[in-house]
Amino acid sequence: MNNFVWPIRVYYEDTDMGGRVYYANYLKFMERARTESLRDKGIEQIELKQQHNLIFVIRQVTIDYLKPAFFNDLLNVTVNVTKLGKASMTMTQQVLRESDILCQAVVKIAAVDVVSQRPKAIPLDMVKMLNI
Repeated sequence: MNNFVWPIRVYYEDTDMGGRVYYANYLKFMERARTESLRDKGIEQIELKQQHNLIFVIRQVTIDYLKPAFFNDLLNVTVNVTKLGKASMTMTQQVLRESDILCQAVVKIAAVDVVSQRPKAIPLDMVKMLNI
């Protein structure tokens, strides 16, 4: 999944009292982009849960806020799978306004069994779809 890009418009509800995008909303933007990047590869998370008893949970996020975004900005959120383990993956993400990097993050994700809440191997067909 190399350099998937998801456009997002900043709405008034995304901003704080100072008119900037509220810091936690960057995480929401990134979550939406990760979901759409999987969907673009034919991976539906609801099907993973229903057919494989598998969900993805965030294990760690390291994030750098570099520049603010503001109401009505059109942003692009990128997603790159940089590491794929048996029951985990690491994605790097950026939020950009044109070519300006506003925010960047490294997101570590664990694949977990719905019932036991223990790590579970990512299905082989999905690994092939991610093909990093």
